[in-house]
Amino acid sequence: MWIGGRFDKKELIPYIIAQVLGGIAGAGILYIIATGKDGFSLSNGFAANGYGLHSPDGYGLAAALTTEIAMTFMFLIIILGATHSKAPKGFAGLIIGLGLTLIHLISIPVTNTSVNPARSTSQALFVGDWATSQLWLFWVAPIIGAILAGLVYKIMSPETE
Repeated sequence: MWIGGRFDKKELIPYIIAQVLGGIAGAGILYIIATGKDGFSLSNGFAANGYGLHSPDGYGLAAALTTEIAMTFMFLIIILGATHSKAPKGFAGLIIGLGLTLIHLISIPVTNTSVNPARSTSQALFVGDWATSQLWLFWVAPIIGAILAGLVYKIMSPETE
């Protein structure tokens, strides 16, 4: 959003911190709920993002990296377009929600879908081990995808808001 000209640079670090803390709080709530069921185990992954042996369908590193970059790119293009000053008012939430649904349908089998480093971090902190060792990809790929989307958006729609 910052690269796309929609977010003030001074708000970036506090926003990232808030996202990560919110993700951890959400994962904590889910963990409390999940542990209420007999047989729950973090060894099943707790929906952590992964590739190789930890991909839901066994996709490797290159496929995971490509998927996360492409899906984050598309998600940010959808967000930037749906919230554009010339976009129809009142539809952004629906458009963004449907876009994110499609992104999940495409990428859950590959990586369990990240497109948000805070989401990935929160699950990885609970799972530990392999999830934290693969976490780098789920920061790098979404950041690359988001930067590319911001740059493309500025070229496609050079508005200042």
